[in-house]
Amino acid sequence: MRADRLVATLLLMQARGRVTAAQLADELEVSVATARRDLEALSAAGIPVYPQAGRGGGWSLVGGARTDLSGLSATEAQALFLLVGPAAAVSGEAKAALRKLVQALPQTFRAEAEAAASATMIDPTRWGERDRPRPERVDLLQAAVIRRRKVRLTYVNGARERSERLVDPWGLVDKDDVWYLIAGTERGRRTFRVDRIVRAEPTDEPAERPDDFMLAEAWEEVVGKMEERRSTTWATVLIEPRFLQILRDHFGRHCLTDGESDDGRARVRLAAPTALDIARNLAGWGADVEVVEPQAVRGELARIGTELAGRYGDGH
Repeated sequence: MRADRLVATLLLMQARGRVTAAQLADELEVSVATARRDLEALSAAGIPVYPQAGRGGGWSLVGGARTDLSGLSATEAQALFLLVGPAAAVSGEAKAALRKLVQALPQTFRAEAEAAASATMIDPTRWGERDRPRPERVDLLQAAVIRRRKVRLTYVNGARERSERLVDPWGLVDKDDVWYLIAGTERGRRTFRVDRIVRAEPTDEPAERPDDFMLAEAWEEVVGKMEERRSTTWATVLIEPRFLQILRDHFGRHCLTDGESDDGRARVRLAAPTALDIARNLAGWGADVEVVEPQAVRGELARIGTELAGRYGDGH
């Protein structure tokens, strides 16, 4: 996990004072390019790491060699925990590293560092969307979560309805580059897609958050409800095993393997809101995918095929 390397990189620099990307690569068993990217990520996040050119150069930590994290300022500690914290949701090693880092921080910094670590989590499972840019408002919302300040949102929902509301930001989730804000509102807990937030204005008004709130548990509830809405129609298909990973990448949670057919093809269960949604996603596969059932999906595929043949079958 990258989070583990970032922590290891910082601790190595504190112990040695100065390291080169090549030394880090050898120590952490990664490429020199990967080690250099990790160093640049620490520097970009506000950690006091900087390069020195020339003979005897390398990367140094401001303040020289140290054996603990007591040299970090509150802002620097927050930056580090924002980098490492999200990975703790998917890596037991990162979670253990965070616990050790917390103990190494001065007592006055621990609360804010822990808040930064728990402000964001990662859900790596796709929902069929990918390669989206990070929304500009993520950093602003992260700061509001950590500082526990209310935020005034202008939001456009899926039906393109615009609304304004004052919310208590509780946490952010990065689901494969699609960001969600979980927040408290006057109508209870709500989930907002960050890329649908037209405007976000932080306030100085303290935000309220339940003492027993856990971001990972809240997100599991959100996922459960969304899965119910997104998986009302299931289809069984047969596909060559070599194409299975592509299908998984496309359907995400809605792609479940179900054994093997007599001819060696993989049997897969796919889900979507409607039969038409499944057919539209499979039409481009042509004969590489065979839909076994239900008949509703087979019928939609036949209709799509007829439409395409009618439009393009004459060669125009």
